[in-house]
Amino acid sequence: MSAETAVRAAVIAALKADGDLMNLLNGLFDGQPARAAPPFAVMGECIASDWGAKGVDGRELRLTISLHDAGDMAGRIGAMLARIDPVMQALDMDGDGWRVVNARLIRSRLMRAGARDGDGWRAVVDYRLRVVAQH
Repeated sequence: MSAETAVRAAVIAALKADGDLMNLLNGLFDGQPARAAPPFAVMGECIASDWGAKGVDGRELRLTISLHDAGDMAGRIGAMLARIDPVMQALDMDGDGWRVVNARLIRSRLMRAGARDGDGWRAVVDYRLRVVAQH
């Protein structure tokens, strides 16, 4: 399995296994859903590059997770955002052919979803994961 596919699947499974996060969401989607009612999360883009060395097959992956909420205040989306990093730091890919070396938050953004009050909130987090193949 490719690193991109394995990491996406592992991150989605780990986020879905977090009961506190899932209690705040109506759904977690792999890619932008055609229709979804906020609050929901989306596993977005995943970009991979080589991170290997002699005798080590490794990849550096950058992935994006976005959160969407229709609330007037940022409190609920802030609670969702707070659940992401603990999940990412505990990510275990045992049995997926890849092992996580580290997961680092690159940046996070919290913004109004639209120009008017009542348009809701959106948060985006970008992570860098380094993984090595397990043979």
